[in-house]
Amino acid sequence: MNFIKSVPVLALLTAFAAYFLLPLLWLAISSTKSLGDLFSTPGLGFGEWKLWSNLSQLFAQDHGIFARWLFNTFAYAGVGAVGSTLISTAAGYALSKFHFTGKHGFFNTVLAGVLVPGTALVLPLYLLISAWGLANTYWSVLLPSLVSPFGVYLARIYSDASVPDELLDAARIDGSSEWRTFFAISLPILRPALLTMFLFAFVGIWNNFFLPLVMLSDQKLFPVTVGLQSWSVSTSEGNQQVLIALIVTGAFVSILPLLIGFSFLQRYWQGGLIVGSVKG
Repeated sequence: MNFIKSVPVLALLTAFAAYFLLPLLWLAISSTKSLGDLFSTPGLGFGEWKLWSNLSQLFAQDHGIFARWLFNTFAYAGVGAVGSTLISTAAGYALSKFHFTGKHGFFNTVLAGVLVPGTALVLPLYLLISAWGLANTYWSVLLPSLVSPFGVYLARIYSDASVPDELLDAARIDGSSEWRTFFAISLPILRPALLTMFLFAFVGIWNNFFLPLVMLSDQKLFPVTVGLQSWSVSTSEGNQQVLIALIVTGAFVSILPLLIGFSFLQRYWQGGLIVGSVKG
Protein backbone atom coordinates (compact mmCIF):
# COMPACT_ATOMS: atom_id res chain seq x y z
CA MET A 1 0.00 0.00 0.00
CA ASN A 2 2.83 2.36 0.88
CA PHE A 3 4.51 1.54 -2.42
CA ILE A 4 1.35 2.47 -4.34
CA LYS A 5 1.20 5.81 -2.51
CA SER A 6 4.84 6.51 -3.32
CA VAL A 7 4.48 5.85 -7.07
CA PRO A 8 3.25 9.39 -7.94
CA VAL A 9 6.08 10.90 -5.88
CA LEU A 10 8.68 8.70 -7.56
CA ALA A 11 7.25 9.48 -10.97
CA LEU A 12 7.38 13.21 -10.26
CA LEU A 13 10.96 13.02 -8.96
CA THR A 14 11.97 10.94 -11.99
CA ALA A 15 10.46 13.54 -14.31
CA PHE A 16 12.33 16.35 -12.55
CA ALA A 17 15.59 14.37 -12.64
CA ALA A 18 15.16 13.70 -16.36
CA TYR A 19 14.39 17.38 -16.99
CA PHE A 20 17.67 18.46 -15.37
CA LEU A 21 19.94 15.56 -16.35
CA LEU A 22 18.98 14.92 -19.99
CA PRO A 23 20.41 18.26 -21.25
CA LEU A 24 23.61 17.54 -19.34
CA LEU A 25 23.76 14.04 -20.82
CA TRP A 26 23.15 15.45 -24.32
CA LEU A 27 25.95 17.96 -23.81
CA ALA A 28 28.38 15.28 -22.59
CA ILE A 29 27.62 12.98 -25.55
CA SER A 30 27.62 15.79 -28.12
CA SER A 31 31.05 16.98 -27.00
CA THR A 32 32.48 13.64 -28.19
CA LYS A 33 31.15 14.01 -31.76
CA SER A 34 32.55 15.58 -34.89
CA LEU A 35 30.68 18.42 -36.58
CA GLY A 36 29.14 16.02 -39.10
CA ASP A 37 28.01 13.51 -36.47
CA LEU A 38 26.59 16.32 -34.37
CA PHE A 39 23.85 16.83 -36.96
CA SER A 40 23.58 13.34 -38.45
CA THR A 41 23.27 11.20 -35.31
CA PRO A 42 20.50 11.13 -32.65
CA GLY A 43 20.92 13.59 -29.81
CA LEU A 44 21.66 10.91 -27.23
CA GLY A 45 23.42 8.60 -29.70
CA PHE A 46 27.19 8.34 -30.01
CA GLY A 47 29.08 8.97 -33.21
CA GLU A 48 32.76 8.67 -33.98
CA TRP A 49 34.73 9.42 -30.81
CA LYS A 50 36.25 12.88 -31.29
CA LEU A 51 36.44 14.20 -27.72
CA TRP A 52 40.24 14.49 -27.55
CA SER A 53 40.36 16.07 -30.99
CA ASN A 54 37.63 18.53 -30.01
CA LEU A 55 39.47 19.44 -26.81
CA SER A 56 42.71 19.95 -28.70
CA GLN A 57 41.01 22.23 -31.23
CA LEU A 58 39.12 24.03 -28.46
CA PHE A 59 42.25 25.10 -26.61
CA ALA A 60 44.11 25.89 -29.86
CA GLN A 61 41.37 28.00 -31.45
CA ASP A 62 42.18 31.73 -31.75
CA HIS A 63 45.63 31.27 -30.20
CA GLY A 64 44.27 29.53 -27.08
CA ILE A 65 41.73 32.19 -26.14
CA PHE A 66 39.45 29.63 -24.46
CA ALA A 67 42.06 28.98 -21.75
CA ARG A 68 42.12 32.74 -21.09
CA TRP A 69 38.31 32.79 -20.86
CA LEU A 70 38.43 29.89 -18.42
CA PHE A 71 41.01 31.69 -16.29
CA ASN A 72 38.91 34.86 -16.32
CA THR A 73 35.84 32.91 -15.23
CA PHE A 74 37.73 31.36 -12.32
CA ALA A 75 39.02 34.80 -11.34
CA TYR A 76 35.60 36.46 -11.49
CA ALA A 77 33.81 33.62 -9.72
CA GLY A 78 36.53 32.83 -7.18
CA VAL A 79 37.42 36.35 -6.08
CA GLY A 80 33.83 37.56 -6.34
CA ALA A 81 32.42 34.63 -4.35
CA VAL A 82 35.02 34.94 -1.57
CA GLY A 83 34.50 38.70 -1.30
CA SER A 84 30.73 38.43 -1.49
CA THR A 85 30.69 35.72 1.19
CA LEU A 86 32.82 37.72 3.62
CA ILE A 87 30.90 40.96 3.09
CA SER A 88 27.51 39.23 3.31
CA THR A 89 28.51 37.32 6.43
CA ALA A 90 29.74 40.44 8.19
CA ALA A 91 26.61 42.39 7.25
CA GLY A 92 24.21 39.57 8.17
CA TYR A 93 26.02 38.95 11.46
CA ALA A 94 25.80 42.65 12.35
CA LEU A 95 22.09 42.72 11.54
CA SER A 96 21.56 39.66 13.72
CA LYS A 97 23.70 40.44 16.77
CA PHE A 98 23.87 44.21 17.05
CA HIS A 99 21.21 46.80 17.78
CA PHE A 100 21.46 50.18 16.05
CA THR A 101 19.22 52.88 14.69
CA GLY A 102 17.68 52.00 11.33
CA LYS A 103 18.45 48.29 11.64
CA HIS A 104 15.00 47.10 10.56
CA GLY A 105 14.80 49.65 7.75
CA PHE A 106 18.18 48.55 6.44
CA PHE A 107 17.16 44.89 6.55
CA ASN A 108 13.91 45.67 4.72
CA THR A 109 15.98 47.41 2.05
CA VAL A 110 18.10 44.28 1.75
CA LEU A 111 14.96 42.18 1.32
CA ALA A 112 13.76 44.56 -1.38
CA GLY A 113 17.12 44.12 -3.11
CA VAL A 114 16.57 40.34 -3.16
CA LEU A 115 13.39 40.88 -5.19
CA VAL A 116 15.05 43.08 -7.83
CA PRO A 117 16.28 41.06 -10.85
CA GLY A 118 20.00 41.40 -11.36
CA THR A 119 19.56 42.13 -15.06
CA ALA A 120 17.53 45.24 -14.20
CA LEU A 121 20.58 46.73 -12.45
CA VAL A 122 23.14 46.05 -15.17
CA LEU A 123 22.62 49.23 -17.20
CA PRO A 124 22.65 51.58 -14.15
CA LEU A 125 25.76 49.75 -12.95
CA TYR A 126 27.39 50.23 -16.35
CA LEU A 127 26.77 53.99 -16.20
CA LEU A 128 28.22 54.12 -12.69
CA ILE A 129 31.25 51.98 -13.55
CA SER A 130 31.86 54.05 -16.69
CA ALA A 131 31.78 57.25 -14.64
CA TRP A 132 34.55 55.78 -12.48
CA GLY A 133 36.58 54.89 -15.57
CA LEU A 134 36.51 51.16 -14.80
CA ALA A 135 34.47 49.92 -17.77
CA ASN A 136 36.11 47.12 -19.78
CA THR A 137 38.31 46.08 -16.84
CA TYR A 138 38.26 43.16 -14.42
CA TRP A 139 36.87 45.53 -11.78
CA SER A 140 33.75 46.22 -13.84
CA VAL A 141 32.67 42.61 -13.27
CA LEU A 142 34.20 42.02 -9.84
CA LEU A 143 32.84 45.06 -7.99
CA PRO A 144 29.12 44.36 -8.69
CA SER A 145 29.72 40.69 -7.81
CA LEU A 146 30.80 41.61 -4.27
CA VAL A 147 27.31 42.76 -3.30
CA SER A 148 24.69 40.08 -2.62
CA PRO A 149 21.42 41.00 -0.86
CA PHE A 150 20.45 37.34 -0.83
CA GLY A 151 23.76 36.50 0.86
CA VAL A 152 23.12 39.11 3.57
CA TYR A 153 19.66 37.65 4.12
CA LEU A 154 21.05 34.12 4.46
CA ALA A 155 23.83 35.28 6.78
CA ARG A 156 21.33 36.87 9.14
CA ILE A 157 19.21 33.72 9.21
CA TYR A 158 22.22 31.53 9.91
CA SER A 159 23.55 33.87 12.59
CA ASP A 160 20.19 33.95 14.38
CA ALA A 161 19.95 30.15 14.27
CA SER A 162 23.46 29.02 15.14
CA VAL A 163 25.34 31.72 17.10
CA PRO A 164 24.03 31.96 20.69
CA ASP A 165 23.90 35.43 22.22
CA GLU A 166 25.10 33.92 25.52
CA LEU A 167 28.34 32.78 23.87
CA LEU A 168 29.02 36.28 22.57
CA ASP A 169 28.24 37.83 25.97
CA ALA A 170 30.68 35.42 27.62
CA ALA A 171 33.40 36.39 25.13
CA ARG A 172 32.80 40.10 25.80
CA ILE A 173 32.99 39.54 29.56
CA ASP A 174 36.36 37.81 29.04
CA GLY A 175 37.59 40.94 27.27
CA SER A 176 37.40 39.77 23.66
CA SER A 177 36.98 42.56 21.10
CA GLU A 178 34.09 42.45 18.65
CA TRP A 179 36.42 41.71 15.74
CA ARG A 180 38.15 38.89 17.61
CA THR A 181 34.81 37.47 18.68
CA PHE A 182 33.58 37.55 15.09
CA PHE A 183 36.64 35.90 13.54
CA ALA A 184 37.60 33.48 16.33
CA ILE A 185 34.18 32.39 17.60
CA SER A 186 31.38 33.22 15.17
CA LEU A 187 33.02 32.40 11.83
CA PRO A 188 33.94 28.79 12.78
CA ILE A 189 30.34 28.22 13.89
CA LEU A 190 29.08 29.71 10.62
CA ARG A 191 31.39 27.61 8.42
CA PRO A 192 28.59 25.47 6.86
CA ALA A 193 26.68 28.68 6.14
CA LEU A 194 29.78 30.28 4.61
CA LEU A 195 30.18 27.38 2.19
CA THR A 196 26.51 27.56 1.26
CA MET A 197 26.76 31.28 0.50
CA PHE A 198 30.06 30.74 -1.33
CA LEU A 199 28.52 28.09 -3.59
CA PHE A 200 25.48 30.24 -4.37
CA ALA A 201 27.71 33.20 -5.20
CA PHE A 202 30.25 31.14 -7.15
CA VAL A 203 27.60 29.49 -9.35
CA GLY A 204 25.78 32.79 -9.88
CA ILE A 205 28.94 34.61 -10.99
CA TRP A 206 30.19 31.66 -13.06
CA ASN A 207 26.94 31.53 -15.03
CA ASN A 208 26.52 35.29 -15.25
CA PHE A 209 26.19 36.45 -18.83
CA PHE A 210 24.48 39.82 -19.14
CA LEU A 211 26.74 41.76 -16.74
CA PRO A 212 30.07 40.90 -18.45
CA LEU A 213 28.42 41.20 -21.86
CA VAL A 214 27.55 44.83 -21.12
CA MET A 215 30.70 45.72 -19.16
CA LEU A 216 33.38 44.18 -21.39
CA SER A 217 34.43 44.76 -24.99
CA ASP A 218 37.96 43.31 -24.89
CA GLN A 219 37.82 39.63 -25.88
CA LYS A 220 40.73 38.85 -23.58
CA LEU A 221 38.62 39.86 -20.55
CA PHE A 222 35.60 37.72 -21.45
CA PRO A 223 34.41 34.91 -19.19
CA VAL A 224 33.48 31.59 -20.80
CA THR A 225 29.79 32.50 -21.13
CA VAL A 226 30.43 35.64 -23.19
CA GLY A 227 33.36 34.08 -25.06
CA LEU A 228 31.30 31.14 -26.32
CA GLN A 229 28.54 33.55 -27.29
CA SER A 230 31.02 35.52 -29.41
CA TRP A 231 31.88 32.32 -31.25
CA SER A 232 28.18 31.61 -31.64
CA VAL A 233 27.74 34.99 -33.33
CA SER A 234 30.47 34.04 -35.81
CA THR A 235 28.68 30.81 -36.71
CA SER A 236 25.32 32.57 -37.10
CA GLU A 237 26.91 34.92 -39.62
CA GLY A 238 27.97 31.90 -41.71
CA ASN A 239 31.65 31.99 -40.78
CA GLN A 240 33.70 29.08 -39.41
CA GLN A 241 30.97 26.46 -39.03
CA VAL A 242 33.51 24.23 -37.28
CA LEU A 243 33.05 26.44 -34.22
CA ILE A 244 29.70 24.78 -33.52
CA ALA A 245 31.39 21.58 -32.32
CA LEU A 246 33.88 23.63 -30.30
CA ILE A 247 31.08 25.63 -28.67
CA VAL A 248 29.41 22.42 -27.52
CA THR A 249 32.70 21.05 -26.20
CA GLY A 250 33.50 24.37 -24.51
CA ALA A 251 30.10 24.44 -22.83
CA PHE A 252 30.72 20.94 -21.47
CA VAL A 253 34.19 21.88 -20.19
CA SER A 254 32.78 25.00 -18.53
CA ILE A 255 30.35 23.05 -16.33
CA LEU A 256 32.91 20.49 -15.12
CA PRO A 257 34.37 22.77 -12.38
CA LEU A 258 30.85 23.30 -11.00
CA LEU A 259 30.15 19.56 -10.93
CA ILE A 260 33.48 18.85 -9.23
CA GLY A 261 32.98 21.65 -6.70
CA PHE A 262 29.52 20.47 -5.75
CA SER A 263 30.74 16.88 -5.43
CA PHE A 264 33.46 17.82 -2.93
CA LEU A 265 31.46 20.41 -0.97
CA GLN A 266 28.05 18.72 -1.02
CA ARG A 267 28.06 17.58 2.60
CA TYR A 268 28.99 21.07 3.83
CA TRP A 269 26.34 22.61 1.59
CA GLN A 270 23.65 20.27 2.90
CA GLY A 271 24.69 20.99 6.47
CA GLY A 272 24.43 24.72 5.84
CA LEU A 273 20.95 24.36 4.39
CA ILE A 274 19.84 22.39 7.46
CA VAL A 275 21.17 25.07 9.80
CA GLY A 276 19.34 27.77 7.85
CA SER A 277 16.09 25.82 7.83
CA VAL A 278 15.98 25.82 11.65
CA LYS A 279 15.37 29.56 11.63
CA GLY A 280 13.96 29.96 8.09
